[in-house]
Amino acid sequence: MPTVSFRGREIDCEAGATLREVLLDAEETPHNGRSRLLNCRGHGSCGTCAVVVDGSILEPTRRERLRLSFPPHDADSGLRLACQTLVLGDVVVEKFDGFWGQDVDDSARSDPADD
Repeated sequence: MPTVSFRGREIDCEAGATLREVLLDAEETPHNGRSRLLNCRGHGSCGTCAVVVDGSILEPTRRERLRLSFPPHDADSGLRLACQTLVLGDVVVEKFDGFWGQDVDDSARSDPADD
C-alpha cells in the first residue's frame, strides 16, 4: 500500500489512486486559498492543484501536459496536477505558494551538486 507524505503527514492509499482524491479523503487539500473553492473539481483544466511529486507516479497525461504548458505554469517547472496524477508507490508531495501553486522556489529545489 503506497504512502503519500504531505505537510508532515503520512497518508496510506491504494495503488492507482488519484493524488487529489487521496489528499481530499485525508482532509488535506492540493489547493491554496480561494482555489479550494474555485477549481475544476479534478478535470485537469484549471491547474490550481499543481504540486511537486517525488516518487512512483504515472507519467503525465496529455491533458496535464497541455494545462501545465501555459501561464501561470511553466512546462519545465516540474509541477504535476494532483487531479491527474496516479499514485503507484510511495510519494512525497510539496505544495508551493500562489493561487495555482506556481511559485516554485528554485533555490529550495536546486541540486547541491550544481553549486
